[in-house]
Amino acid sequence: MNSVITWRVIHSGHCDAYRNMAVDEAIMESVGRGEAPPTLRIYGWRPPGVSLGRFQGVDQQVDIAAVHQRGWGLVRRPTGGRAILHDDEVTYSVCVSQDQIEDGHSVLRSYRYLAQGIQQGLQLLGVEAQLGRKPHSGRNKSHRGQQPAICFTQSTRADMVVAGRKIVGSAQVRRHRTILQHGSVPITLNIADHLAVMPDNDTVGEGEALSRAAVGVSDLLGRNVSYDELAEALVAGFGEALGLELQAGQLTDAEEDRAGQLRAEKYTTDEWNLVRPPRT
Repeated sequence: MNSVITWRVIHSGHCDAYRNMAVDEAIMESVGRGEAPPTLRIYGWRPPGVSLGRFQGVDQQVDIAAVHQRGWGLVRRPTGGRAILHDDEVTYSVCVSQDQIEDGHSVLRSYRYLAQGIQQGLQLLGVEAQLGRKPHSGRNKSHRGQQPAICFTQSTRADMVVAGRKIVGSAQVRRHRTILQHGSVPITLNIADHLAVMPDNDTVGEGEALSRAAVGVSDLLGRNVSYDELAEALVAGFGEALGLELQAGQLTDAEEDRAGQLRAEKYTTDEWNLVRPPRT
């Protein structure tokens, strides 16, 4: 008889962009050293923030001045992908050893395994989502060959879609056999705000592409879904779909100290956020 696996659940509430990424990395390190159990973290962003993919360029992709004028954060994620405006959403992160989940040694299969929790959570709200089967873009033919700056204008096999429209964008990084996967689940999508900070030469075309390619949970259901309602559904979905025992927890003192260090020395620095690193 299989024993029930216990995961820690941390509800962080709303934090700024720099703390959010610092806490995710601190938990990943702690889990990787065996000092903390597999952890599901649920959080939001206040003030709103733009996160860049690990290897994404900034020039001509994000209007840094527009971000700062709005008092928003700009942070580079430790994971890949393209830019995301985090505002009216719930973000999840999972930190777990690749040996502790089914198919954990395969990037794509581990995405599919963890996606079961997200899929079940959305289903509890009445959203029938599926993993994307192939890259799909809402852009029209005139945009072919261009890589959009905005993550939600394009879906991949790691993203959740509803009728071809992206509803969850996820990314993953691995260090020392430990997985950090986090993802954005928009409640609503404000197209004007996206285009203000991630402008395109054809803002009308980009706006149409985003509205065709992506949707928020409230927008899809046609009713107001609160942060707490979506957060609770996602947690329940992970527990039900993956057969987990979920125990409410908080950061350890060591994780809190490390998150503070990472925020100050890494995630608030221009060296990390604005300089595109070489791919190794």
